[in-house]
Amino acid sequence: MRVAAIYDVHGNLPALQAVLQEVQGAEVDTIVGGDVLPGPMPRETLACLADLSIPVHCIYGNGEIAVLEQMSGREPAAVPTAYRPIIQWTAEQLDADHRRLLSAWPKTFRLSVGGLGEVLFCHATPRDENEIFTRLTPHERLLTAFKDLNVPMVVCGHTHMQFDRMIGDTRVVNAGSVGMPFGKIGADWLLLGPDIQLRHTNYDFTAAARSIRATAYPKALDFAAQNVLKAPSEAEMLEVFARAELRESGLG
Repeated sequence: MRVAAIYDVHGNLPALQAVLQEVQGAEVDTIVGGDVLPGPMPRETLACLADLSIPVHCIYGNGEIAVLEQMSGREPAAVPTAYRPIIQWTAEQLDADHRRLLSAWPKTFRLSVGGLGEVLFCHATPRDENEIFTRLTPHERLLTAFKDLNVPMVVCGHTHMQFDRMIGDTRVVNAGSVGMPFGKIGADWLLLGPDIQLRHTNYDFTAAARSIRATAYPKALDFAAQNVLKAPSEAEMLEVFARAELRESGLG
């Protein structure tokens, strides 16, 4: 079995479509995704995943949790004030069917992958979809979050930067971000089975930025400029995340 892990799409439909073209050419048996929302094209992104002939298993990230809270009439407590208009707008684009779909997603998902054994897919850490850690987080700080899992491998996302490291006896691989990668523009994802491939996909950034700017997304201009045409540097984001390790991040 070959699995594509497509994390942190964040409503970037052009990036997702480019990745799916490569996925369909890679003889993938199933897709595991998460943090599809929020973002500039939420309905279109969910529809794109729903229309695939390849089975798709989505797990919820902190983005979906915030949007579901907003749709339920509750103000998302973990979302910083600056991001609340994004959550509110995304929730307003969705209907009752979307709400039922998102509510059915599990927090984690386990799958046996040929050559790798059983893999646990989660958003941030297996215990919390908001926790932050990176390739530089001290090993001893992470042992509690990854103990007693009984799997040889965990795939996560949340911090939008790929890495492959050992935590105790568990191999932990970050899929990176399809829609908002840090370090290099494009779309990052994983191909699993029988080995692990950290994949990077380029697409028409100018056309994507134009499409995103044409949406009513509250941060459309910023998203196009800072997450499609450019990307925050890895060094910058590692410094930011170091101050928030293993604490709630708000949005990511």
